[in-house]
Amino acid sequence: MFRALFLLFIIIPIIEIALLIQVSDVIGGFATIALIVVTAILGAKLVKQQGVGAMREAQLQMAQGQMPAEQMFTGICVIIAGVLLLTPGIVTDVFGFLLLTPAVRKRMSAAFASQAHVHMTQGGGFSAHYHSSRTSHHSSEQHSVHSERGYSNTTIEGEFERKD
Repeated sequence: MFRALFLLFIIIPIIEIALLIQVSDVIGGFATIALIVVTAILGAKLVKQQGVGAMREAQLQMAQGQMPAEQMFTGICVIIAGVLLLTPGIVTDVFGFLLLTPAVRKRMSAAFASQAHVHMTQGGGFSAHYHSSRTSHHSSEQHSVHSERGYSNTTIEGEFERKD
């Protein structure tokens, strides 16, 4: 992991500097600086707008008793986009604006959700899919271990009221 991050922090700036030099050769130095400033201002405005919208939607869903998972993912994407857009460079701006695009976020969310489901299922949680791949003897052992730990496949529904 350290190696990957080290390479990322070395390679990305080198690519950004090379691209900025090439762009400044084509459109000029002052125009390149203006482009960087304009994308940072536009990006900050879009990040604020989409961040506030995601926060409003999350609060609305929580008020209705729902888990705002999609809005949380949107919020994370907007924060990352903000960092990328405020970082001077062309490649980071492209990725930042892509993260602010709802269609791109929706695809990323679907991809992460499918991966998370697979990991949770393979992670050892009690589920029919996980235990169906085991022999029946081993499954019963797994079930007894989960029962001893307090896990069960019974869902209990109810309401509660907090009184402070």
